[in-house]
Amino acid sequence: MESLTITSITRAEIWLCITTLLYFLMNGAQIFETFIFVPKWASSPPDTLKLLQDGKGASLKFFWIILHSLHEIAFILAIIFCWKIDPVRNWLLILFIIHAAVRIWTLTFFAPNIIQFQNLTSLSVSEDIINRISLWKTLNYVRVAIYIALSIGFIPLCIKLFSFRH
Repeated sequence: MESLTITSITRAEIWLCITTLLYFLMNGAQIFETFIFVPKWASSPPDTLKLLQDGKGASLKFFWIILHSLHEIAFILAIIFCWKIDPVRNWLLILFIIHAAVRIWTLTFFAPNIIQFQNLTSLSVSEDIINRISLWKTLNYVRVAIYIALSIGFIPLCIKLFSFRH
């Protein structure tokens, strides 16, 4: 490990803390959405799917795009500023790979399905759609659990990084 200055450690601490705080903020929003909002819109389709529609319901699209974008920028900056701190960098890279895998899963499964659910306007919903909504709900519990585990994984990294000052 190259010699570290107080300035480089401080910058690493700041960006790792910002990333950690943003992750926990996302967890709070995901927990709210998973246990309050999702059961509401999934309870009685197609009537309750109106809650998802842009302009008519609680469109969370922009909230999630902005929050994930800010978090991922902070995450990349944390990696950059922690780069010279081997044990922190290596674990950050592992967490980032897992995070990226879950984001890809989100963009390839969760987002397209919820967009399709938003666009359902028929008076009746097929058994296939009801099954897909149920699968979406179940897999969302798994996804949120992974995100919570990832955010908890930041805590030992913060502790490790703060130990470099002493």
